[in-house]
Amino acid sequence: MGNRMADEANYVYTYAFHEDEADLCGLEQRAWFGGGSMKTAAWIESGLRLDPSRSPFMKQRLHIRYEGQTAEDIASQAEEMELSGATFKVIFIPADGTEDYDRRRELERLVGARVRGRAEMRTPALRFGLAKLPDRWVFGEIEEQEAVWLRHKDKPRPYSTALSTRVARAIVNIAVPRPEGVRAVDPCCGIGTVLIEALSMGIDIAGFDKNPLAVMGARENLRHFGYPDLVRIRDIHAQEGSYDVAILDLPYNLCSGLSDDEQLALLQSARRLAPRIVVIAMEPIGGQADRAGLRIADGCVIRKGSFSRYVAVCESR
Repeated sequence: MGNRMADEANYVYTYAFHEDEADLCGLEQRAWFGGGSMKTAAWIESGLRLDPSRSPFMKQRLHIRYEGQTAEDIASQAEEMELSGATFKVIFIPADGTEDYDRRRELERLVGARVRGRAEMRTPALRFGLAKLPDRWVFGEIEEQEAVWLRHKDKPRPYSTALSTRVARAIVNIAVPRPEGVRAVDPCCGIGTVLIEALSMGIDIAGFDKNPLAVMGARENLRHFGYPDLVRIRDIHAQEGSYDVAILDLPYNLCSGLSDDEQLALLQSARRLAPRIVVIAMEPIGGQADRAGLRIADGCVIRKGSFSRYVAVCESR
């Protein structure tokens, strides 16, 4: 392969995650990029264009403009760019993790020196990424992740056992990887953590809970972040309607869990609402899912110290 401009839109996504989040990150990656046996990756190349701010684990999206066999190949191609006077910065993206700090800075200078424009390290108008993949070098515009979910941590109505905003955001992506035309429901929405993350990504979602106090808290939290009141007081077993996917965080508290019969009834009611359900539970639900007429297509464990939650992506059989 010689030097060349990329023929079609292709992107490199880079990831960063704590080891406790690796399985959840991998499940999110599979929801977007496929590959049922794919393990969690530090970077992914794909023709799929995603906003890196959707994921709590994604760091950057590099839009491949040039490709070459060496960094010098990229530098020679970078001379062709016309920036119309805009300031720029070149950032080395360690996709394969083999270059040390000094070498990365050297590569940034190598390519940056060939770009016809004014380098600006602090507040550049344009940011370009240089990455070494296993089979070639790539270069192009990069977009950094904006940690939207961090703004949602400080809710006026928090709850100690609610999902974290990071986990909730990943769960929403797993449930609704492509929002266009998808109707989602959170039938046991609690204080609205999942609803807020979904709405911040433009997802069409409805929320219900049988607990009036939880609904009151969810409404206050939604209002605090400028989102509409879309929560209603209703037990999951009395809910009606047809949705494409349900996100079911099985209710529990620190003193008692759900009985097998209660868990089964919740899964059956969720299945009545949607053919696809992402379930978050305190224990594996394999046997109960099967009894409810569901097949577990994928899943993972979320660990935080000695505390674990189980995520199951279920489909109607």
